[in-house]
Order: sequence, then C-alpha cells, then structure tokens
Amino acid sequence: MSSTENILSIFALGGVNEIGKNMYAIQFANDIILIDCGSKFPDESLLGIDLIIPDITYLQDNKEKIRGLLVTHGHEDHIGGIPYLLKQLNIPIYATRLTLGLIEIKLKEHGLLGDSQLELINSDSDLHFGEIRVTFFKTNHSIPDCLGIVFQTPEGTVVHTGDFKFDLTPVNNQYPDIHRMAEIGRNGVLVLLSESTNAERPGSTPSERMVGEHIEEAFKKANRKIIISTFASNVHRVQQIVDASLKTDRKLALLGRSMVNVVSVAMEQGYLTVPEGMLIDAQEINSFAPEKVTILCTGSQGEPLAVLARLASSNYRDVEILPEDTVIFAASPIPGNERNVTKIIDNLYQLGAKVIYGSGSSTGMHVSGHAYQEELKLMLTLMKPKYLIPIHGELRMLHHHRSLAESVGIEKENTFIISNGDVVDVKESEARQTRKIPSGNIYVDGMGVGDVGNIVLRDRKQLAEDGMLVIVVTLSKAERKIISGPDTISRGFVYTRDSDNLIKEVNRLVVTAIKELQEVNRHQWSVMKQNIKKSVGQYLYSKTKRKPMILPIIIEL
Repeated sequence: MSSTENILSIFALGGVNEIGKNMYAIQFANDIILIDCGSKFPDESLLGIDLIIPDITYLQDNKEKIRGLLVTHGHEDHIGGIPYLLKQLNIPIYATRLTLGLIEIKLKEHGLLGDSQLELINSDSDLHFGEIRVTFFKTNHSIPDCLGIVFQTPEGTVVHTGDFKFDLTPVNNQYPDIHRMAEIGRNGVLVLLSESTNAERPGSTPSERMVGEHIEEAFKKANRKIIISTFASNVHRVQQIVDASLKTDRKLALLGRSMVNVVSVAMEQGYLTVPEGMLIDAQEINSFAPEKVTILCTGSQGEPLAVLARLASSNYRDVEILPEDTVIFAASPIPGNERNVTKIIDNLYQLGAKVIYGSGSSTGMHVSGHAYQEELKLMLTLMKPKYLIPIHGELRMLHHHRSLAESVGIEKENTFIISNGDVVDVKESEARQTRKIPSGNIYVDGMGVGDVGNIVLRDRKQLAEDGMLVIVVTLSKAERKIISGPDTISRGFVYTRDSDNLIKEVNRLVVTAIKELQEVNRHQWSVMKQNIKKSVGQYLYSKTKRKPMILPIIIEL
C-alpha cells in the first residue's frame, strides 16, 4: 500500500491473542491515530523481566503520520506502555480526567511530565485528524471514566468499544450510554473492534453493587482487624470498602504505592469520597483497637513483593496479621497467578487468620469488569457492524466471540480473527486481511528497554535450571603451555567439595583439549574455548544428565 492511497487500515500492535499490552491503530491516507498503549506482566518463564510492552517499530518508521494517542481508560494494560512510547515519539495524548491523572503519575516517575502534551476529553468531545472525525460514548468498566471511540472516515465508521460491561446499577452512577450506542448503530458501522475477555462466560456480569453488600456483611461479622486486597485501580470497589468501614466505625490505612497513588488521584478529582479523618498511616494502625481498623492493600494477585505477600510472610515492618484477623481477597486470580495466590492463602491460615477468597460468584467479593456473552451480543446488536474484529482476548475467546456474532446475524467470513501485527485493509467498503506489520514483545528489565532478547532469556533459563561452571586456565604467551589451572568453579551446578572426582575429570578433559590443539598448532582462543565446552559438556551430561552453562576463561601471561 502506498502512503498516498486512500485506504482505511486497522492494525493491532498488542492485545490480540493475549490479555494485556493493548495497542491498536486506525490509519486513513497519511493520518494514523493510536488507541491505548498498555503493558503486561511477565510469566515465570521470563526470568528477571519486569514488564512487557508493544513493539512500536512500525510507528517509529511512520512517526510523521501519527496524530495522537486516544486512551479508553486507566488500567495498566491500556496505559502502562505510555512512558516508553513517549520516549520514542512525543505525540499528544487524549484521555478523560481520571485516566489523565493516572497517566500523569507514570510520566512524573519517568521524568516526562513537563514535555508531554496531555489533552482532556470526555464523552461529548469531537476531534478531527485529517479526514478522520473522532467522537466518543460512555461505557461501564471496573474503573470510572471509560470511553468507547467512534472513527468516522471516508470509507465508513469504525468503532472501538474499549473494555466494557453493561452495569445498569453502577456504584458511581456512570451509566453506559445505550441510546448513543444505538444511534451509532443506526447511522451504520462498517467495522467493530470489540473486547472478548469473557466471551466464554454465559449470561451477564453481575452488578458491582452486589459486591458492596457482601463486603459490608463481612465487615459486620469481623471481630478484629480487616485486611482487604483488591486492584488499586478499581475505584468503585475502593469506594465500597470506604463505605463499609464507615458503617462499621473503622479507620482506613492504605498500604502499597499503587494503592496510595490511585486513591489520592481519585480523591483529588472527585471520583472517591473518603470522610475527613478516616485515613490513617501504617504507623498509626497499632494505636487503634483491632476492631476499629481496615487495611486496604495491594497484592490480590499474589505478587511476591506486594504488601499482602509480605504481610502473609510476617515481613512488613509496621503491621502484622494476628489470629482471628480477617483477610479478604476482593479480586479473582488472573489465569497464571493461582499458584502464587494459593501460597499466600496457606501462609495466612498458618498465621491463624480468617480468609475469604475464591471466585467472585462463590464469595460475592468480586465481579468482573468485562462483558459476558449476553452483553457482547447486546453490543453487537446495538452497533450492527458489517465486519467484526474481536480484540482483547486469547485465541479461544476470539473464536467464541465470532460464534456469538454469528448468532446475532453477522456472517462468519465477516469476522476477522487476527494476531498482533495483522492489518485489516478496507477499500470501497470491502475488508481484507492480507498483510502484516512488525509487532511483538519488548521486554523491560530494570532501566533497559528492549536490550534483553530471546538469547539472553535462554541463557537465564539455562542458568536457573542447571547452573554454570567457570573454568579458568592460564597459558604462557611464549610457549603456549599451561602455567596454572585449570581451576573449576561451580555455581548452581554441583557442590564442589562433594564432587571431587567429577571436577578432577573436568580438569583432565580441559588439559587434554588444550594439548590436542597445541599438537596441531592451533592457538585461537575461540577454537580452544569451543573444544573445552564441547568435551566438558558431553562428559557432564553423560554423568549428571544436566547441561550447565560452561564458561572457559583463558588468560595469557
């Protein structure tokens, strides 16, 4: 496609075939508009990695065409990658009030706030980028101020739902604008990008109000401290915890940096109401009777360094969990986190705590922020799109969403199951998926962004599984003979003192390998190291069935 062709292109840089690091783009002619820029957390196989963000190679190659980034809401999987994007591309960011407040915290941490262009929008905003007009509509989710986005282009209308559910009794009275959605549908929708997280779940998502009732009931039954953990960004849930604490005459302590940050922004902007004098510092907790304290903390997903994990292992300086304290998990484990959560629950029982945990339906302490099947069908029925692109979900969820679309009259071939990097091109109202752009994962490790790739991760995996062996040999530069060594150092492979015979044989093999090369007059270090690694590696595998990393170090004197 040449840059001057008037083709409508929709592409995913993240968030398809995965949960997390959402990032999409709409392009018409020479105008590109980005939607969200999230991050996701690594699984156990990505040793040492702190964060995963989208690959923006295509955007860097086309930076002069990018008009801005529109953000649907303030969750990490939609805003977590923004600081890393802005370090490469200084583009305007458009978001609602609470979402901008959360983005500002991130930009401040990265030293980018002063140079960033942040634009406040709401559901009535009307923006123009070249030949693309952008409007918005209100949706529900588990965080306030969520928007769906409407792109009106010369080729037709594209709608991105953002994350949504249809909660008709919302805690904060921010109702989904169903009339506006129906109006958009009546005017004609060419392509709908709709989230798929709960496409496997029948029925409709329960209302958040249900959670508030269960939290209040648990608070009334508790006879000592209450420690409750939820997602920091779930401002509705935090409000209900504040309300339950007020009704049971408890002070509230916030533990965890993200919890403190989100609550302060939400209070500052009027999304969270906390009575004056209710909040106390961690150091003040022990000065109140246990039945007068609620502790709201991070760590509902079993994160090893989050507050709840540290409390469960009695490793938090100002607070300890004592017998008969009540601990509530007001969140369901994200797939993959179950083992970590279970370990913390076991530790809490060991401390004598009463623990309320489990899926939302069994305890009433959590409801999803994402649409179930009936709500996804309602969105499809309201929008009546010609084409559907299911997003924000793993592959099986996207296929379930396709089946739901068929059930409400959308032809199977008009649903595009895409992967990150796939592009759907629309010309003369006909959509095709025939090309790809660069995409993938960029790993953030400490201060490094993108400098840890598959080879480094493979090395870390090998070190973690089988350890390493360092072999140091000193050679005479003039005579090429061994002056000292070999000295073999084991780290994470075998305990040297208990493996004398093994280490002696390794040293003998090293000497033999060096002498064999000297006899044929080959003195290149690279060849010598390669031969040592090969002969030692084969021997160790035959004896131990392990493959440690072997690092020969040759010193010439």
